[in-house]
Amino acid sequence: MKKILCLLSLLISFWGTWSLPAQAADRSPAPANAQVYIISPVDGQTVSSPFTVQFGLKNMGIAPSGVDVEYTGHHHLLVDVPELPDLTDPLASTSQILHFGAGQTETTLTLTPGDHRLQLVLGNYLHIPHNPSVVSEPIVVSVE
Repeated sequence: MKKILCLLSLLISFWGTWSLPAQAADRSPAPANAQVYIISPVDGQTVSSPFTVQFGLKNMGIAPSGVDVEYTGHHHLLVDVPELPDLTDPLASTSQILHFGAGQTETTLTLTPGDHRLQLVLGNYLHIPHNPSVVSEPIVVSVE
C-alpha cells in the first residue's frame, strides 16, 4: 500500500510540474490590431455609486468562457489593481479581478468614495489572456 501511495504521489507531483508550462501553450492568438477599452466612464470622470461600466472591443469577438472560438474572448475588469497580473496564467477571480464569463459587455459597480483605477483584460475560453495580450489603458474614476 505504501508503494502505491508513494507512486501516486510521484505521479501527481510530476503531472503538476509537467502541466505548468502548458498554460503558456493555452494562450489563444489575438490579431495584432485587437483592442479592448472602456467606453464609459471616461478617464478622470466623477461618478456617483453605483455606476455602469461599458466595455468595448475591436477586431475580435465575444464568446463565453468555456467556448473555444478563434479570435474571441470575454472581459475581465481589474478594479484598483496597481499592476497587471501574470498574463500567461489564468486570471484569478477575486474581489478586484471581476470575470464576465457569460459574455457581458457592461457591469454596474458599487465603489467607495474616492479615486478608483479600472482596466480591462480580454481572456480566452480558459480565462488566459491572449497572445499578444489584449489589455486596455487604465482609467481612473472619482466616486463621490
